[in-house]
Amino acid sequence: MGRGDFRGAVAVAAVMAVATVLVAAAYDLPVRDPDGVSIPTWVRLPAIVLLAVALDVVPRWVAATRRDQDGAWQALRGVVRERWNRDQVRFTVIGLAAWYVSYVAFRNLKGYLPFVTERLWDTELASADRLLWLGHDPADVLHQVLGTGWAAWLMSGVYVLWIGLVPAMLAIALVWTRRSRTGELYVTAVSFNWLIGVAVYYLVPSLGPIYSAPRDFAGLPDTFNTGVQDLLLDDRVTVLAGAWDTRAVQTIAAFASLHVAITVTTCLVAELIRLPRWIRVTAWTFAVLTSLSTVYLGWHFFVDVVAGAAVGVVAVVLGARVTGHPLRRRDQPWSRPALVREDAQQAAD
Repeated sequence: MGRGDFRGAVAVAAVMAVATVLVAAAYDLPVRDPDGVSIPTWVRLPAIVLLAVALDVVPRWVAATRRDQDGAWQALRGVVRERWNRDQVRFTVIGLAAWYVSYVAFRNLKGYLPFVTERLWDTELASADRLLWLGHDPADVLHQVLGTGWAAWLMSGVYVLWIGLVPAMLAIALVWTRRSRTGELYVTAVSFNWLIGVAVYYLVPSLGPIYSAPRDFAGLPDTFNTGVQDLLLDDRVTVLAGAWDTRAVQTIAAFASLHVAITVTTCLVAELIRLPRWIRVTAWTFAVLTSLSTVYLGWHFFVDVVAGAAVGVVAVVLGARVTGHPLRRRDQPWSRPALVREDAQQAAD
């Protein structure tokens, strides 16, 4: 796993795994599957990738069956040999494993934060927000401008929708890009997001406005976002009462916003390969809405959003450096033939 496609992502995963074990041992804390209470991550992620593989293979199988007269089984074998040779399987498995280890380590290290330090920077972050917004609270400004009716439901939907963005993009990068450097870049950059993000959490630990100043958001209606915020607070209280007595994981940390960081990373990669204009515009629009929703709903301070955007940019630069991506925009807009030529050249190299 240490050579070739994902050596940078594997290195990040190794560093984060070691850090997780050391912190867990030092503070007598368990290492948990962060999503083990519902569907374990080690089940959910492979299932998503397998679904993406099926979507990659089945349409081609159907087309080959209609085109050739050799029979369905022969057509399936031909498609699988063409699309999923040993190198492609290796590419997907190593990328998925590296991402999974980084993610699990990130979630555990994030959960250990209140055991490592009791210092919180929410007061200072709120002061920084007011300084940047000329004495006003950013969330209060958004509530006044957008209202607290339909906007609350829209922002809640945007924030929750992000949860499906990362595994979906992961599946696309590992399954549909045919071992491209873009796929390597994206997976590695997201791993760097986890690494840099958790480091910043420890440098500037904070809860976020919804937990440090809940009265400022009392006027918002109850949405599914409200349920998530209540659940995370309950998990934090339960874990702090006895980390070994629960399978829950503490996941509250505000600075910097990893929602914004990974969304910015996704947008930058889309720009680098010059995806169709409508995709890039949609991606940046979603990034703006994600940034607004984090502040509007109280998940993050405005400075968390700025810091998150910076993390996303740095992660792409580091990902490009370790994967050998030229980090320059394509001369020509994205097209399937161009991507195939790129993959063929990479395979030859």
